[in-house]
Amino acid sequence: MEIGHSLDGATAVVTGASSGIGAETARELAAAGANVVLAARREDRLDALADEIESAHDVTAAAVPTDVTDETQVETLVERAVDRFGSLDVLVNNAGLAAGSDVERLPSDDYHRMMRVNCDGMFFATRAALPHLRASEGTLVFIGSFAGQYPRPFNPVYAATKWWTRGFAKSVSGQVGDDLAVTVINPAAVRTEFAVETDDDAFDSAPFAEQFDPGEAVEPTEVAAAVRFVATQSPSMVSELDLYDRGKLSLF
Repeated sequence: MEIGHSLDGATAVVTGASSGIGAETARELAAAGANVVLAARREDRLDALADEIESAHDVTAAAVPTDVTDETQVETLVERAVDRFGSLDVLVNNAGLAAGSDVERLPSDDYHRMMRVNCDGMFFATRAALPHLRASEGTLVFIGSFAGQYPRPFNPVYAATKWWTRGFAKSVSGQVGDDLAVTVINPAAVRTEFAVETDDDAFDSAPFAEQFDPGEAVEPTEVAAAVRFVATQSPSMVSELDLYDRGKLSLF
C-alpha cells in the first residue's frame, strides 16, 4: 500500500546497484513506478538488471557504470539521470564495502579503500544530487548499519564509516530538511553476497548469504521495501529506520 505519495514517474538513482540491497532496491522502486538509474562498477550486471527491470515493469532503467570514489564520475551519473528524465526525486546512497579486520593488522590500503567508498562516495553523491533533490522536494536515503550504532568488536574501521554515514545523514537533514526528506536505514547483517574481505582466519569471510540461513538475518528485499516506504512519505516522517533480526539486541 502506498503511504504518502506515489513514485509513479519519479526518477531514482541507486548506487551499488549491481547486487544485493542495491539491486533489490532498484527492483522495488521500479515496481512502484519509478524510473531507475543503476550505478556500480560492474557494467555487465547493471545491463542485465536494467533489461530485467524493463521487461518486468513499465519503466525505464538506465545503467550508468560509476566508481563512487571518483567525484567526476559521480557528477556525471547525476547529470545523466537529470538529462535523461528531467529531474531527480530519490537518491539511494547504498554503495559500500568492508575490508580487513583488527586495527593492528589492517593494511593502510584497506583502510583508505573503506573510507573512499563508504564515506567519500556518499559525500560525492549527496553533493551532486542535493540541488536536484531540493528542486523536486525529493528523498535522500542513506544505507547505514547496525554497526554504526553500537560498539563493534571486529572491523572497527568499517563500523566507523557507518557511524560517519549516520552522523552525516542526520547533519545533512539538519541543514536541508526544510527542502527535502533525509532518512538513514540501519540494517543488521543482510543475507547478500556482501562479505568482509580479509585474510585473517579468525574472521569468517564467506558472503553473508552463506553464513546465515533464511530467517537468521535481514533479507535484501526487506531493506528494499524500507527504502520504498520512506520514499513515499510526503514529507518524510522517517528520519531513521532500524531493521534488526529478532534477538539481535539480546547480544548487547
